[in-house]
Amino acid sequence: MEAKAGMRRQFNAKTFLGKYAMYLILISLIAVFGIIEPAFFTGRNFVNILTSESSRGLLALGVAFCIISRGIDLSLGSVMAVSSVFAASLVQKLSYSTLILPGLVNLPPIPAWVAFLVGILVGTSFGLINGLLIAYTKIHPFIATLGSMVVARGVALLYTNAYPVPMLREDFTQIGQGTMFGFLPNIVVVFLVMIVIANLLLNHTRFGKNLFAVGGNVDAARASGINVERTLVATYCWSSFCAALAGVMVTARSASGIASLGDGYELDGIAAATVGGVSQTGGVGSIIGCLGGILVLGVINNGLMITGVSPYLQKIIKGIIIVVAVVFDMRKVARKR
Repeated sequence: MEAKAGMRRQFNAKTFLGKYAMYLILISLIAVFGIIEPAFFTGRNFVNILTSESSRGLLALGVAFCIISRGIDLSLGSVMAVSSVFAASLVQKLSYSTLILPGLVNLPPIPAWVAFLVGILVGTSFGLINGLLIAYTKIHPFIATLGSMVVARGVALLYTNAYPVPMLREDFTQIGQGTMFGFLPNIVVVFLVMIVIANLLLNHTRFGKNLFAVGGNVDAARASGINVERTLVATYCWSSFCAALAGVMVTARSASGIASLGDGYELDGIAAATVGGVSQTGGVGSIIGCLGGILVLGVINNGLMITGVSPYLQKIIKGIIIVVAVVFDMRKVARKR
């Protein structure tokens, strides 16, 4: 009996470590950086970490769904950009000499919420195109979203002629520059709300169950009556919606639309999801784990910066972390088989 109890305790310990290892690593990193640099361990710095990582975090919440479906989305950074410039162009101050849309001078001011919604819809439309291509033409997600990445970036550059879109109205910029409780930026609040929504979608809806089934075994999912095509289209729409939301929020916060916004951000989103345990083999992942990955990478970025480590070395360290995370993931999958 004692031996069985001991085995049960050992199993529980392994389960605990497997489930919460990411957060144990996070606590360890916070402790190490706090010892090295006391300025790291302040409330203001933690808010800074959340603020700087919120946009990448939104991308991670989107691409996590794609990875669970055994796909990928490389277009997220470009979707941020195209959403940014379209939204910004509708709320430029009419006194500005170089409007993207000069015809707006002769029209009543467009409400900020309309510009916000237009940015979201433009970005999400790329997800719809990605989903339709992947679901109905069977193009590999890597190729489909790679093409969308180039097209979306090109649309953003063509629309603005590669110029920034500055001088945005205050009613729009307040969306991104405002705070809640006097200290929490709105972009962080949006990120936290999206975590809750993503968790509900993944764990408490039929869509979430179908997504795991499709990622685990697409043939078995189809045989069980799941509409695989509809699930994939919804997945990529969700991914682009998250990217578009990030793009519009960053634009409102920075008071400028930029066609180069989000360049390389898709890799950060994929890295955060992967480090957070979303398996590249599909069918496995959680929002809690994804959040852990976002926070770990955010703490590493902030800690290395605040301790004076070269930004070039930071990229090397981040790349090594991603590779190690994927190796551990593949070994875990191999052991299960």
